[in-house]
Amino acid sequence: MEPTKDETHAIVELVDVLLREGVVVQADVIVTVADIPLVGISLRAAIAGMTTMTDYGMFEEWDAAHRHTGTTTNRDR
Repeated sequence: MEPTKDETHAIVELVDVLLREGVVVQADVIVTVADIPLVGISLRAAIAGMTTMTDYGMFEEWDAAHRHTGTTTNRDR
């Protein structure tokens, strides 16, 4: 009998690590036509849960402002 691997478990683990630990994605893209570079794009994104972001000093002002004003989302209404 062969062991089976549950695919959804891997996705849940990935999302859990992303939210808990976070990840930084960086990409440099150059768009060329006929070997002529036309556009250069430099991208950098930090992906993490809000608790992790505020632990690292990111979005502190935004978080404090929204907690202070008691802003609700459509889900909370």
